[in-house]
Amino acid sequence: MKIILIAIIALAIFSCSPKPQSAQAPPPPALPVATVSAGNETTYQEYPASIEGTVNVEVRPQVSGALDKVFVDEGAFVSKGQSIFKINEQPYRAALNNAVASLHAAEAAQGNAQIEIDKLTPLVANKVVSDYQLKTAKATYQVAKANIESARANVASAQINLGYTLIKAPVSGYIGRLLKKQGSLVSPQDVEALTQLSDVHDVHVYFALGEKDFVGFKDQYAGATLKDKLKHLPSVALLLADGSEYAKLGKIDVIDGQFDKTTGAITVRATFANPQGLLRSGNTGKVRLSLPHPDALIVPQSATIEMQDKVFVFALADSNKVKKAPITIIGTSGTNYLVKDGVKAGDQIVLSGVDRLQEGTVIAPQKSVDKAAAVAKN
Repeated sequence: MKIILIAIIALAIFSCSPKPQSAQAPPPPALPVATVSAGNETTYQEYPASIEGTVNVEVRPQVSGALDKVFVDEGAFVSKGQSIFKINEQPYRAALNNAVASLHAAEAAQGNAQIEIDKLTPLVANKVVSDYQLKTAKATYQVAKANIESARANVASAQINLGYTLIKAPVSGYIGRLLKKQGSLVSPQDVEALTQLSDVHDVHVYFALGEKDFVGFKDQYAGATLKDKLKHLPSVALLLADGSEYAKLGKIDVIDGQFDKTTGAITVRATFANPQGLLRSGNTGKVRLSLPHPDALIVPQSATIEMQDKVFVFALADSNKVKKAPITIIGTSGTNYLVKDGVKAGDQIVLSGVDRLQEGTVIAPQKSVDKAAAVAKN
């Protein structure tokens, strides 16, 4: 009985003791948010490029012979018409003299034929001799006349060959390597040229655009045709092999007529002025293209997360819940992405801590630093 009384008292005491309070939910995380704004941005793309002079000429001999003189040195600048090589002219001088002698002989034969005609004409008229002799004399005259024309052609040919022994610069430019030295035998059939001559007052810089880049490239600029678009293209920069930027800007002036089936790319040419001759044929570098993006949506890279080859942001929805939204990136500018779609101007996005967020998470938005808007205004 005593034990039952104690149990009743203990139960009464327990029932009167205060009940423990249930655990409270943690407050929503405070995360910075910013309003997406649009702004005018320019991005840059670089493409490997090769440099060539506007004129690259192989200097080759047009007659065979021993190379008597070399008037220039490698790397020298020569003007158009300046003598650069001399081939031994003696065989060609002798051939010219022989051709001139043959011409004189043909002219003498024509004179004799004319004398014969003059002698026979009155005799035939007086019927002293038959006209057969006169016809023969006239035929001989025509043969002599033809021989003169042939001899004159041979003289002209010999003069041309003699002129070919002095090789002159076809254009103004810089001499390349001299592959033949004085005393060497040269011939038009030689595999290697005597040298190369490059006109580099202006240079052509060639680079290639892939099909996707080319489509985007065309869409950036006004004009119904490629010719019209070329007129609206901005100037391009040239980065040299050491990474420095060439002092002058160039202009894209030619786009190839078709894609290379092997590489799937199309060749584009830009022309750069080269008044100091700093650029030479064979140089390499990179062409830097500027692509304007009017009213581009700007999203800081820190506000994005990449998942399965897609990039997402967390946009602020109703009741401060976040919604994961995929975005399409069209370029970068500093530490920001330029976005085509997925968000729109005026949307609020979470700027940091996105790697810990999940769809539908409630946050306490903090608007003290509006980074996206600040970047867009700049």
